[in-house]
Amino acid sequence: MLDVINISDHEFGLIRKLVYVRFGIALSEQKRALVVGRLNKLLRKNNLKSFQDYYDYVVNDQTGKALSDFVDKISTNHTYFFRENDHFDYLLKVVLPEIINANSTLNRKILRVWCAASSSGEEPYTLAMLILEYLKHDVVNWDVGVLATDISQSILEVAKKGVYQDNNVSRMPVGLKNKYLEHIGEDAWQVRKPVKDLVLFRRLNLIQRDFPFKGKFHIIFARNVIIYFDEATSKSLVERFHRYTNNGGYLFVGHSETLGRSHQLFKFVKPAIYRKGPGN
Repeated sequence: MLDVINISDHEFGLIRKLVYVRFGIALSEQKRALVVGRLNKLLRKNNLKSFQDYYDYVVNDQTGKALSDFVDKISTNHTYFFRENDHFDYLLKVVLPEIINANSTLNRKILRVWCAASSSGEEPYTLAMLILEYLKHDVVNWDVGVLATDISQSILEVAKKGVYQDNNVSRMPVGLKNKYLEHIGEDAWQVRKPVKDLVLFRRLNLIQRDFPFKGKFHIIFARNVIIYFDEATSKSLVERFHRYTNNGGYLFVGHSETLGRSHQLFKFVKPAIYRKGPGN
């Protein structure tokens, strides 16, 4: 067994600053073990003897690949289909009927959803499944799009393939699992084409000042995103979410996150669910 390459206070400070400046992610002291654990393989892969050497390697790499590999290791987290399921219940029972009916009345059969931290794809595919469930055969008459973004290019490639293990799909309702996933092996499930067709994956750094979007979204899922940023960065990000949300649109955050019940831009609906008011 190989010895772990440890990190000094100075080296951890360099890593923390790099992550914050480039990606807005605030690493606490409690993340030191995570940094050591996740980056040791990269150090060994590149024959580097210390985290100082690794830091120098990343900042001096002109191709950008080292930085991309770095953020892949730091930001990737385990997820699964129907995580924090009460959000999806509320989406199906309240949000989708409300938005679909309002747009139908205005003869605008357009639905735009953004999953801001899509990771390996379980969340945006879940959203696509629920849209298909609600619209049923009428989906062909709608212009539906689920944009799924993440900072990690490698995890986006995993998401595009849409292949998952049993532990990723075990919390799905059996009916939906059999309807929208294909069992392709003893421990493997493939997302079916109608679901994939609704989802577009793109790489995006959430701390950039402007997002390359032509329009606004009816629904934004940004769950377990704000917790990675400090207060100033989080405030700025929520302002950008507001800018790209339609009037009356919804913002979902993680259950461990809150904007407060008296937020200036989004109105509190219920824990972890907010709404942009008309003219707001």
